[in-house]
Amino acid sequence: MLSVIMIGLTCGMLSSPASAQSLTDRFKSLFGGKSDQPAQDAPPAVPPVDQPDLNCPPVSIRAGASTYAVGLPGKEATGADLRFQASITRTARDCTRTGGDITARIGIQGRVIAGPAGAPATVEIPMRVAVVQGGVNERTIATKAYRTTVEMSEDGSVPFTLVAEDLVYPAPVGAVGDSYIFYIGFDPQALAPEPKARAPKKKK
Repeated sequence: MLSVIMIGLTCGMLSSPASAQSLTDRFKSLFGGKSDQPAQDAPPAVPPVDQPDLNCPPVSIRAGASTYAVGLPGKEATGADLRFQASITRTARDCTRTGGDITARIGIQGRVIAGPAGAPATVEIPMRVAVVQGGVNERTIATKAYRTTVEMSEDGSVPFTLVAEDLVYPAPVGAVGDSYIFYIGFDPQALAPEPKARAPKKKK
């Protein structure tokens, strides 16, 4: 049995990733620029477009959302009942300002490890990315849910990549942007189906 590594995001639209190659290329381009956790084999950095008034917030993993564990139906995701567990291993970000808005690209790399109960052939990884104004009373500026599908291998340990490149939020004024943070993390609610629209009531 594989040992489980226990390492200590949360409605928005779902985004399906493009091809694996294009995801890898986009992620490498992020790491070649502004990486929060530098990649060992990252390509040379490409000089960014000069935007002196643009503050691209740092990326932080939301407390309590750094891992995603799934157990057997009706069982706790622990011990022999654990099917798989995913964790985040690396992040990167890039920001572009257009008029009064900022478009952020957040790169996330992680790994899925099969548990003693055995992982399914494919695993859905749900994540959430949010831009938050930090401080005593945190305020969410924008948030969006994403998910990506991972095909498991025989050795039970598979890396995954997700690039969230459509998070748009209003550009902060003055020094307010200094307190902004990109929070990321696993969000199981992103896998829940969207509620069905209620049928209009018939007039009597």
